[in-house]
Amino acid sequence: MTGAGGDVLFVEATATDGGEGLTVTGQLGEVRKEPAENVLSYVRSHAAELGIEAAAFAGRHFHLHVPEGAVPKDGPSAG
Repeated sequence: MTGAGGDVLFVEATATDGGEGLTVTGQLGEVRKEPAENVLSYVRSHAAELGIEAAAFAGRHFHLHVPEGAVPKDGPSAG
């Protein structure tokens, strides 16, 4: 539980050699997969500001996994 309510949700991320791209798996749902892709695009485009060498993305495939524990929301509270 955090001070503002809710729980901390841990995610797993890996980067592997071969083929560029992003795979998103787990409990994100389709609506939240697009923001994950946007984050990778943002990091790539701001790599210098973030202290990341542009070469760190070349030939790398990223995998983001959100394990079970995310509680799906239905109805008006789903946002």
